[in-house]
Amino acid sequence: MFAERIRALRSERHLTQADVAAQVGLSMRGYQDLELGATPRGDTMLAIAEFYEVSIDWLVGRTEVRQVNR
Repeated sequence: MFAERIRALRSERHLTQADVAAQVGLSMRGYQDLELGATPRGDTMLAIAEFYEVSIDWLVGRTEVRQVNR
């Protein structure tokens, strides 16, 4: 679920994998691995959620509500 959702978010924003990797502090290969299904570390998941302004629960498929409760 996580991999599918980050691919969709990147596509919606017309970004490259390199763009997102640089913004969230990952190597290009590290980000590619996530899109291929690797399990992210907690800090990486948080950085991606903050970058895309979505909830971690949505990223991992626990809810269909994208927005963050603040």
